[in-house]
Amino acid sequence: MKANKSTTINTSIITKLKDQALLSDQALVAINSISLEDLIAVKLELACNHINNRLYGFDIWRNSVYIVKDALLKFAISTTKSKKDAARFLGLTYADFKIACKKFKIDI
Repeated sequence: MKANKSTTINTSIITKLKDQALLSDQALVAINSISLEDLIAVKLELACNHINNRLYGFDIWRNSVYIVKDALLKFAISTTKSKKDAARFLGLTYADFKIACKKFKIDI
């Protein structure tokens, strides 16, 4: 048998959140029925409910690119078997991938 030669230490985000008891199968079913855009809007609404819906001082429009790239990077790492596969999945060179991981403070 061929040995698993995974070069990433990260596991599925879903598994990680389930292990931390932050996510259940019922929640996954509900999340799956919501569009990504609506899910982001709900998460933002929940995040600012306790501050009277004011995110003053946080430039959400310009920071949204950073937030999405962070999510894409975490997803690629969690679903591929190697760092090079993750880089290819994202359309990055391996050098750019390593720079992105450093920028987003993601240990791989």
